[in-house]
Amino acid sequence: MAKLITDKPLAQHIESLIFSSEQPLAFDEIHQCLEQALELTLSKNEIKKTIDALVERYQAPEFGIEIVEINDGYQFLTKGAYHHTIATLLKQYNKKRLSVAAMETLAIIAYKQPVSKTELEKIRGVNCDYSVHKLLEKELITISGRSDAPGKPILYATSEKFMDYFGLKSIADLPKLKDFQSPENEIGFQQDIEIPAK
Repeated sequence: MAKLITDKPLAQHIESLIFSSEQPLAFDEIHQCLEQALELTLSKNEIKKTIDALVERYQAPEFGIEIVEINDGYQFLTKGAYHHTIATLLKQYNKKRLSVAAMETLAIIAYKQPVSKTELEKIRGVNCDYSVHKLLEKELITISGRSDAPGKPILYATSEKFMDYFGLKSIADLPKLKDFQSPENEIGFQQDIEIPAK
């Protein structure tokens, strides 16, 4: 391996690049950045071997994070065993009250997704523009496509952040509607529901 101008091992440079990227970092981006920053010519094979070694290193049980290959790129992610802990942090971090109207809208989207704003308003009986806007702003819902109905209305669905916040592995884990039928468990939302701010 060529001597780096910073006298730091190649692995530490790659580790730093992947850690600093919010999105999966493509192999070619890593290669180009290293050559430009270090002013060296580096073989792709050498970089690939170093990345593979880093991936293997973070598989060790003493690490709560790992390097995952996603869409031809590399990203640090929390290991699945610790998702519940992260969800707890999301609940505590920058909490902000979410209105009853927004919670009702979110519940309808969760159970009816993908659903258009017209369908939401038909169920709620009121305009849902503001609630949908706030839920999109907080990244609890996402635009999932367009309906085949006239006008091709936008369809909304719950997001990954929604799943993390409520500690769900899949939508199938949502409480069944029949669970809300008993008098002691009537449908409705309390005023003090809190949700993390964006």
